[in-house]
Amino acid sequence: MARPSRQAPWRNIPRAAAELVDRFGWNPVSLLNRIDRLTPGRGDRARKAGEDVKFGPHARHHLDIWVPSHPTSARLPVVIFFYGGGWHSGERGDYGFAGAAFAANGFVAVVPDYRLVPEVRYPDFLDDAALALKWVWNNIAHYGGDPTRISVAGHSAGAYIAAMLALDPRWTDSVKLPRNTVKAGVLLSGPFDFAPFREWRGRATFGSFPDPFETQPVNHVRADAPPLLLQHGSADRLVYAKNSRSLDDALTRVGAPHEMKIYRGCDHAGTVVALSRPFRGRYPVLADAVAFLRSVLGVPTSPPTK
Repeated sequence: MARPSRQAPWRNIPRAAAELVDRFGWNPVSLLNRIDRLTPGRGDRARKAGEDVKFGPHARHHLDIWVPSHPTSARLPVVIFFYGGGWHSGERGDYGFAGAAFAANGFVAVVPDYRLVPEVRYPDFLDDAALALKWVWNNIAHYGGDPTRISVAGHSAGAYIAAMLALDPRWTDSVKLPRNTVKAGVLLSGPFDFAPFREWRGRATFGSFPDPFETQPVNHVRADAPPLLLQHGSADRLVYAKNSRSLDDALTRVGAPHEMKIYRGCDHAGTVVALSRPFRGRYPVLADAVAFLRSVLGVPTSPPTK
């Protein structure tokens, strides 16, 4: 009989961590963030340049800013990353690993908070996201960012928010920004076509709104939308990959620029977990996102160096 490998249990750690993130409402993400910071070889390629920066009137209207640690005189492209949590939970401080991941690849990364259910319902958190976008447009140059090259990104409920900012001009109009403010979007494991609302998070967040059609990103596709990258796991059982496939089909019908990546065997949490250093080797989520953004934003393809 073959002797069991001593390494076998360790091979399951990434999957186990991802399942914990799914099962317990994102609380383990704070642990993942700490592990990311302590991972050997992380280096000093990203640093936090702004913390607890206020962008609006409410208590949760604060954001953090991550920048590359290497000095540069050039204005850098910007990624605004919206975290997930079913519109019910989440804290920007737990997602420093996502901000640092993009910053280490030559972007100024912004991670905002937004108000959550049950304090608010749809569309209030989109108002918050639009306010964050306006703050970035007006202020990111002070942190080395280029306000003419703003992209949005997000995971799960955050991907929904990013998609709505990119597709529906109501949100840029609401804060008096140009409709082409968002130049690109990276959407991880997002719910884009999920009405009617059968799941409790969806019912609590959107169920009282009189027009479900209006709430769905898939219904706001347009030919002049900014380029979008849809990234989803084939094994996602929380937000099924059919959401990205439905949005892919809708964008294709109108001729909007986009790409889609489906990661075989990846579950719901796997796409965001793959942004962290410990689990980055599982799926090329970050590499695909960075390559896409560099391509559509006209950024050199080589990574930054010290």
